[in-house]
Amino acid sequence: MTNPTNQMRKIAAAASLDRIDCGILAALQENARLSNKELAIRVGLSQSSCLERVRRLEARKVLRGYHADVDPTALGIRLEAICSVRLGLHSRDEFEHFFSAVCVLPEVIDVYELAGATDYLVHVVVRDADHLRELMHDRISARPEVSHLETALVFRHAARKTLPQYVEDEL
Repeated sequence: MTNPTNQMRKIAAAASLDRIDCGILAALQENARLSNKELAIRVGLSQSSCLERVRRLEARKVLRGYHADVDPTALGIRLEAICSVRLGLHSRDEFEHFFSAVCVLPEVIDVYELAGATDYLVHVVVRDADHLRELMHDRISARPEVSHLETALVFRHAARKTLPQYVEDEL
């Protein structure tokens, strides 16, 4: 059986991340609006060294962007669902057509391409049950690539773990 601690060390080493890099990532994931001065204090670096590390993480695409965490209910979004999608054919074109079409839907917030019985998991947010039904019937299951669709409602989004915080704990 593989040791999870060793796996995380290998991931960090492969990405050339040290404790300070992981600390920077964790702090920015917690609050992407930290000033460079505040970030430097948190990770124990000078401001210039901290900025250099952040820029290096951005250049290497380890830091892909900075995002606002918006509360969906404040916008009138009352339902979240995870849709399990199976495609009829498993050709590259079928996968690309479905992926391209679904990713641009405004209700879609995450798309995962999988190996196994399910080809995609699609995480959606909608106003209400009617909106969900319209999205599922008219825009997702109506896609010619789709052979099977199951939808599960999300009652609670309990936790979001991030790899860098986990890696940092293991270093």
